[in-house]
Amino acid sequence: MKVRDVMTTDIRTVGPDDTIDAAIAIMTERRVSGVPVVDGAGMLVGILTEGDLLRRVEIGTSGHARLLFLDLLLGTGREAVEYVRTHSRRVSDLMTAPVMTVTEEDRLREVVPLMERRHIRRVPVVRDGRLVGIVSRSDLIAALGRKLAAFPPPSATDAEIAARVRQELQSVHWLGRSSSVGVRVEHGVATLEGIINDERLRDAIRVAAQNVPGVTAIRDKLTFIEPFTGAILPD
Repeated sequence: MKVRDVMTTDIRTVGPDDTIDAAIAIMTERRVSGVPVVDGAGMLVGILTEGDLLRRVEIGTSGHARLLFLDLLLGTGREAVEYVRTHSRRVSDLMTAPVMTVTEEDRLREVVPLMERRHIRRVPVVRDGRLVGIVSRSDLIAALGRKLAAFPPPSATDAEIAARVRQELQSVHWLGRSSSVGVRVEHGVATLEGIINDERLRDAIRVAAQNVPGVTAIRDKLTFIEPFTGAILPD
């Protein structure tokens, strides 16, 4: 899937010269964690997030312990910058810039790792530098829900379902040749039998079988055998 398939296009924005009051009102009304900042030409110039608003003099969170020798080392310039962030009410003084952005044609499998690495909840979508949308974690969850709801109802015999489970297990690389798994299906209940040499495979095999349309329940009869020793351990 691509960004354009899941992104939100109904976006509220603020300008760099707006007050943070306007941004907070949008964040509260829309229940979002950040507001894009655009200039008069519609170009994205930043984003104001919850993290930018955490340390504020109004709510008593601006103070922080400082060691005297660090104050002497860093000078008063750093304190001046901190003062602006904790006291200014202008969006441009607090917003995060530059902003990581994506395009409509970027694939979600490339965007999600970026969001995870940078610990961000939403990413602006731009076209030629202009904001056209937002892709957020909630957009991704909503897309997942639509995909799951779109799965067709099963219409297969037990034998066909069992064949699909075997096919799925044959397609995964983690099962390996040293494990041997058999599958029987009766009235939608898949019975898993055979030998595994790693307990971590048990859950993975169960999930692979559960995801096959038509499987209604799993009966686990897999036997774990300790590698190399051949000793059978109880489930």
